[in-house]
Amino acid sequence: MDKIKSYEKELAFQADRRKATTEFIKIVSDLWYDKSIEVVLFKNQVIDKNVSDIINLHQYACEFVQKPISIFDSVEILRAINDMKLPPSKLDIGKLTYEYHADNENEEHVKAFVFNRLKDAEIAEIIKPKDVVLYGFGRIGRLVARELMAKTGKGNQMRLRAIVIRGAINKDVLEKRASLLRIDSIHGEFNGTVAIDTENNALIINGTTVHIINADKPEDIDYTAYGIINALIIDNTGAFRDKAALSRHLKAKGAAKVLLTAPGQGIPNIVHGVNHKDFDPKTNKICSAASCTTNAITPILKVIEDSLGVVKGHIETIHAFTNDQNLVDNMHNKYRRGRAATLNMVITETGAGKAVTKALPSLIGKLTSNAIRVPVPNGSLAILNLEVTTTTSKEAINTLMKKYALQGDLVEQIKYSFNNELVSSDIVGTSAPSIYDSKATIVSEDGKNIVLYIWYDNEYGYSHQVIRLAKYISKVRRFTYY
Repeated sequence: MDKIKSYEKELAFQADRRKATTEFIKIVSDLWYDKSIEVVLFKNQVIDKNVSDIINLHQYACEFVQKPISIFDSVEILRAINDMKLPPSKLDIGKLTYEYHADNENEEHVKAFVFNRLKDAEIAEIIKPKDVVLYGFGRIGRLVARELMAKTGKGNQMRLRAIVIRGAINKDVLEKRASLLRIDSIHGEFNGTVAIDTENNALIINGTTVHIINADKPEDIDYTAYGIINALIIDNTGAFRDKAALSRHLKAKGAAKVLLTAPGQGIPNIVHGVNHKDFDPKTNKICSAASCTTNAITPILKVIEDSLGVVKGHIETIHAFTNDQNLVDNMHNKYRRGRAATLNMVITETGAGKAVTKALPSLIGKLTSNAIRVPVPNGSLAILNLEVTTTTSKEAINTLMKKYALQGDLVEQIKYSFNNELVSSDIVGTSAPSIYDSKATIVSEDGKNIVLYIWYDNEYGYSHQVIRLAKYISKVRRFTYY
């Protein structure tokens, strides 16, 4: 009889928890679509998630902070947030719930706690929406488009207004572009609607017009003819890499700034979260978001350099194959990359070791690097083999990384993984550029040599870094409690 009663209690609790989760989802949606307040749970997106997703994310949160993060507490805090008059914001409900449990002895009520934590939002700077143009529509361009359109909300931050391609535009071209945006072999279906407007040469994404512009030369485009002004041009073609070439974008009418989604020459190479504050958006009209690998390893290297000191090291990246390799053996202008990408592990060079030093000058001359392309379409791994100044241990490094993943300037960049079974397919769709594999860390007996395994979605995680940097240089970063 006791076991039956216990089971009935479990069923009742599960029903109550799922009911509370349904309310959680409703409040999250109301905050986003009515007030442009985006809620996340320890960096994980909760907008447009289902009940099971939210419950699993709360379970991850409990493991992450080693304290109970209850859906019931989260709902209560969300109610308090919904009652406040806040500007467009990005709020981490996991962090708030964790801090509420840590501080509730000194707080009289949830509303008082939430008000004290978010009161600075009332003096947040008013932001002006920024028009965005994607110059090129390849792998990164389409993922950036997906994210921008999925997070448009009321358009308080970035507004995707146009996409520039080469070649004639007709119904067939529009339909193919729309299809590539709708369905992706790696990232699945776009969580929205995509239609074509042949009369105006445009895609209608989630009911919003995005013009498709044909141009061979960036300086020949008149964006103002499409109602686009002071636009940020995100160049993801890879065709223009230095300051002189990228400056051609600024000659177009309606263009104001340029962001390159590749390593650049003669321009600031920025890893958001690490060195973006070193550059004033007012004075730097052209900048680079560096590479996916640089964005993966630089946040981790900053933590190690600042906390332990790096004597020297080697970086080996195990990278998914890319479009510049051949599907079958054929001629290529680089050795080995001509061999069949889906059948071979291919040793090739990477500039990540040197690129890191542009964000972390203290590492100049300390790092070597190389890469191996492997037969997976997405999901990569960087292995950092480092000699450190301060003696350490696996437990100390894991504690250090968890701290930076939970608080500070790198919470958007570092995701801490507890997973004993983590493999490359598991990290596809992760918005953080650095996924720290805590179970794989190796430290030598003398505590001076460490090996760190850093996973990264070389498409999705990098695209989110591009958007973070785009928001910074466009001065549309919202109030955040993150």
